[in-house]
Amino acid sequence: MHSVFGAFVFGASIPRGVMSRELRRSTEPLTMSILVPLFFVYSGLNTRLTLLDSTPLWVMTAAVFVTACAAKGAACWAAARLSGAPPRHALAIGTLMNARGMVELILANIGLQRGLITPTLFVILVLMAIGTTVMTGPLFSLVWEREDEPAADWLEVRDARRP
Repeated sequence: MHSVFGAFVFGASIPRGVMSRELRRSTEPLTMSILVPLFFVYSGLNTRLTLLDSTPLWVMTAAVFVTACAAKGAACWAAARLSGAPPRHALAIGTLMNARGMVELILANIGLQRGLITPTLFVILVLMAIGTTVMTGPLFSLVWEREDEPAADWLEVRDARRP
C-alpha cells in the first residue's frame, strides 16, 4: 500500500505551475501509451473468470456490484445535496463518482499480490470495477440530458446567495 500512498503524496507535493506542466508533458506519452495498457494486460492475466463457477458466487458478484454502486453513488449524491446542489446535479455527481475502476484495480492487484484477497475475490472486484466504469457514461447521459431543470452552475448560484 505504501507505493499507492507514496505516489499520491508525490503528486500532491509537486507545486502547481510550470514544474507540474513540464513533468506531465514529459511523462504522459510514456504513461498513456505503454504503462497504462501494460497495467490492464497484467490485471487481465490475473483474472480467471472460471473461478466464478457457482450460482452463489455470481450472486455475491451482483451483491458487491450493487453495494459498490449504491454506497459510492449515494454518498456522493448526499454530499452534493448537503452542499446545495440541485437534485439533478447531485445525481450527476453521484453517477460520475461511480467510475473509479482504475483505483480499484490498483488496490485489488496489490491485495492479490500480497495475498490479502483470494483470486476469486479479485475476479469479483475486477468485474465490479469494469461494470461501474462502463455503466457511467450511459447512466450520466440519462441523468444529464433531462430538460426539466436548468443547467445553471449551482456553485455560482449558491455563492451569489451568500451575503
